[in-house]
Amino acid sequence: MILMQLQQVARHFGADVLFDKVNLDIKDDSRIALVGRNGAGKSTLLKMIVGESEPDEGQIIRKKGLTIGYLSQDTNLQSDKTIYAEMLSVFTYLQEMEQQLHHYEQQIADPNADHTSAAYEQLLKNYDQLQHDFKEKNGYSYENEIRSVLHGFNFFEADFDTEIASLSGGQKTRLALAKLLLEKRDLLILDEPTNHLDIATLAWLENYIQGYQGALLIVSHDRYFLDKIVKDVYELAHHTSHHYPGNYSQFIKNKAARQQQAWKEYEKQQAEIKKLEEFVDKNIVRASTTKRAQSRRKQLEKIERIERPENDKRGPRFEFTAAKPSGNIVLTIDNAAVGYEDTILSAPINLDLRKNKVVAIVGPNGIGKSTLLKSVLNLIPFLQGSATLGTNVTVGYYDQEQQGLHPEKTVLAEVWDEHPLTAEKDIRSILGSFLFTGDDVNKLVHDLSGGEKARLTLTKLALQHDNFLVFDEPTNHLDIESKEVLEQAIANFDGTVLFVSHDRYFINKVATEVMDLTPEGNVIYLGDYDYYLAKKAELAALAEQAAKENGAIPETVDNVSQGKLSYQQSKEQQKQERKLQREVTRLEELVMDLDSQKESIEQQMAQPEVATNLGKLSELQKELDQVSEKLADVEGEWTLASLALEEFLDA
Repeated sequence: MILMQLQQVARHFGADVLFDKVNLDIKDDSRIALVGRNGAGKSTLLKMIVGESEPDEGQIIRKKGLTIGYLSQDTNLQSDKTIYAEMLSVFTYLQEMEQQLHHYEQQIADPNADHTSAAYEQLLKNYDQLQHDFKEKNGYSYENEIRSVLHGFNFFEADFDTEIASLSGGQKTRLALAKLLLEKRDLLILDEPTNHLDIATLAWLENYIQGYQGALLIVSHDRYFLDKIVKDVYELAHHTSHHYPGNYSQFIKNKAARQQQAWKEYEKQQAEIKKLEEFVDKNIVRASTTKRAQSRRKQLEKIERIERPENDKRGPRFEFTAAKPSGNIVLTIDNAAVGYEDTILSAPINLDLRKNKVVAIVGPNGIGKSTLLKSVLNLIPFLQGSATLGTNVTVGYYDQEQQGLHPEKTVLAEVWDEHPLTAEKDIRSILGSFLFTGDDVNKLVHDLSGGEKARLTLTKLALQHDNFLVFDEPTNHLDIESKEVLEQAIANFDGTVLFVSHDRYFINKVATEVMDLTPEGNVIYLGDYDYYLAKKAELAALAEQAAKENGAIPETVDNVSQGKLSYQQSKEQQKQERKLQREVTRLEELVMDLDSQKESIEQQMAQPEVATNLGKLSELQKELDQVSEKLADVEGEWTLASLALEEFLDA
């Protein structure tokens, strides 16, 4: 069933066209993403859809009685109620039904009631119908539903009596989204719903929203989220809309194919036009061929000209290059603890970061990811342990708070003051590659948008030519095109990268390893984000299997209270522990052996007589690649085995 149709919708600002001839169909089961670069008009179009403004041209047709839930980017839940009371207010109608049911029950149980009367018969029918309706509307479980949704957004029983007025802006935004989900509108419109959410909450939201009964229309820069949720993509580009079936990744492929086809058709027509024009020019003045030339001229006039396809190459253009290479060991973190005052958030943390690796740090909000980066950079101290940079390592830091920018400087001065020997035209050219053109360079930093500040910070970072880049949430405030350029720049970088990010698509694109930060320290996964998820699931399965083999099955109250295992269970536990310990020891020895082999090959390659022998050098490089690959695999197996042993001992 069609819930809404946008037909030839337009928004004009005087003579300027923001968008025109926009068409969009929303069905009752739609899962739609609205994408487009910043400034294309996505939020403006959403405001038209929800009825906050009207189109300058075209029309929006809505199904009668359509209910719409809308989460804008700046939505903050304003309320004088507590968290739980505000969520409970969504179900006022169920509470009223519940009261009516109790009222009916009292009447039914009245000893003075005439059970044979028509009125009593009608009372029973009314009660049965209301009870049926109450059950159909989830009346017996709505409080559990409230708790489930609040838990999903990291609000727990201890928070339920907290007044909403005392919460932060991010918490209020999460509550606004929680309330919208509970309201179950026919059409749910979400403008950047993943802001302020950590990875665990994002995963929960994806699972929850996939089962949403109404239609969804989503604007988001979170490409992983879009891939999980949407089935149709509408792009606002070149002042109009284009529809692509499928999720975001399919949209990227289909868009590229569509653009390639458009260029083929354009070039084919241009070749045909050129051929006709040349014939007319050569033959129009010759008596013997003038009639044919006139015919070709008429043919030319009748051709419906295909407009030259527009490229989307208006995004930033930049790269990171290192002025000099670092040593093989870039960063060592040894038994570190991060936190504040005397409170440890995560420990022990250990990392041996090698050259050319790209390591993503993930973990829940508040676990100390940004704190770890700042401790590595000596901006704040570790609570225990230390971090050491390797030989010839130079560090460039992207701070998500952009505290390195001077608010009273212009964009031009912000960059030029750090590179005074560079000509102004060259500075302007560099800024132009980051989309600061014309009068943009004269803007004051404090007047810039979040995305512009992010691009300015990246400009400064690219000009430093460091060989070790540390990023704290680099994709915040960037539009999708800018994210893709950053991904390419990191992929081509000839140095090492350590970064914190909630952007799972970004992690998949650039990370060679994922470091999971937990209260118990860190675990390294030798792959991208999807690999990390798969290995965590594998670890959980290993732990469960170990628990089963350990005999960790429901026991009698006496055994549990006394903390005892049966003799047979104890024997099985010891047997399993020895088995796991032997596997960990075997893999440790293999790692040490392979590491020694690798070091030996590297020493051989560094010898002067080998360095000048290309044949020998090539042979050693192949050996080194094979040993390095095997070492990475074995290190992964050792990590899994060690964690399985820890899980077993904790079971």
